[in-house]
Amino acid sequence: MLDAVRNAFRLPDLRRKLLTTLGILLAYRLAAHIPLPGVNREVLDQIFRSTDQNVLLNLLNFFSGGALSQFSVMAMGVYPYITASIIMQLLQPIVPQLEALTREGDAGRQVLNRYTHYLTIPLAILQAIGQSTLLSRPLGSGTAAVLSNWGFSGEALLPTLTIIISMTAGTMLAMWMGEMLTEQGIGNGVSLIIFAGIVASVPNQIRLLYQQGFTQLLVFSVITVLTVALIVWVQEGQRRIPVQYGKRVRTMRGNRLVMMGGQSTYVPMRVNTAGMIPLIFAQSLLILPNTLASYFIARTDWVGSVANFFYTTLSPQAFLYWLAYFLLTVAFTYFYTDVMFRQQNLPDTLQKQGGFIPGIRPGPRTEAFLNNVLGKITLVGALFLGLVAVLPYLAGLIFGSGASSNTLIISSTGLLIVVGVVLDTMKQIEAQLMMRNYEGFIR
Repeated sequence: MLDAVRNAFRLPDLRRKLLTTLGILLAYRLAAHIPLPGVNREVLDQIFRSTDQNVLLNLLNFFSGGALSQFSVMAMGVYPYITASIIMQLLQPIVPQLEALTREGDAGRQVLNRYTHYLTIPLAILQAIGQSTLLSRPLGSGTAAVLSNWGFSGEALLPTLTIIISMTAGTMLAMWMGEMLTEQGIGNGVSLIIFAGIVASVPNQIRLLYQQGFTQLLVFSVITVLTVALIVWVQEGQRRIPVQYGKRVRTMRGNRLVMMGGQSTYVPMRVNTAGMIPLIFAQSLLILPNTLASYFIARTDWVGSVANFFYTTLSPQAFLYWLAYFLLTVAFTYFYTDVMFRQQNLPDTLQKQGGFIPGIRPGPRTEAFLNNVLGKITLVGALFLGLVAVLPYLAGLIFGSGASSNTLIISSTGLLIVVGVVLDTMKQIEAQLMMRNYEGFIR
């Protein structure tokens, strides 16, 4: 591996890509520490160091790469862009005009990317208002508000607009950095930005676990390593469907006939096609009732009683929360995998290119066969994602650290992102080295 790294830096173009990647990530991490005006730093630190942290803030802080805990200009990270991308993906099978753009090659993808950029702006403004409104209220007993001068009237109007514009501009800057990483660097830019934030939070999480005891830190380190190995094994798992292309006759130069085609290949169907998206869907849906209930738990009437019920039942310390997390993750895995498979339109593509699965007739029979295979392997992927989702709860029960989402060094969703980004980046470097007759990381 050391030889592969040394060879990568010997190649001028690959060295430029690696240095560009490191430079942009460093610039993003520096920008994540530029504070917004009017923030009570002591209260903000108290909230994120508390053992009873807000679930919504934890999720938003995760996707901002830890920038929300600093409440900087990058406090939203690329989360609005991720949301816009998911919405555009889900709208493509529904809106015929968007579906037609997916069939127009690079030109259609550029139009879809432009629509995604346009959608990111209002989503970023709405999320900036939502996050700031949440932090303008006391989030715990005995705590003050992080933003004391927040509102759309009077003297608070100018600071409020400054915060909204700064956070929206920070998101667009982070999105631009991610696209620059994809074009000029190595790997997927948006994933690398989130990856950098996750890795940056590891030392602090290790410190918190060490304060609870060296034995507990050692145990959870072993669990994290084993989980990473399991994720790698499942992420690389695939079912290879053999495909045969029939021979075609072409006339070349006079009466000479040339046989074309006839080669055999395969279609890889991954066990975990959906990636981390089902975990995001499930967690976002779960935190909604808990967050809404937090605004009404102080009331003494029946509304407060209902709010307290949901707030305690769907808290990360409750069994029902993790059971719902598991079931929603499994359901969303099937849903998102089906959406992605339908967008690929694999049976029609094979038929148009003259390909067929041996023993299966082209057309409806091929579609039924692929759907059957997809359903079976998706079951394994869905159960795997569900297990990864509830792993912190299981670890807390087994080792007596309590049911919490912070029992691991890196969260379950974070582990999926870290492993996926590392594998994707290594494969891209591997391909660059193999093109130049060098040995890569995988031998």
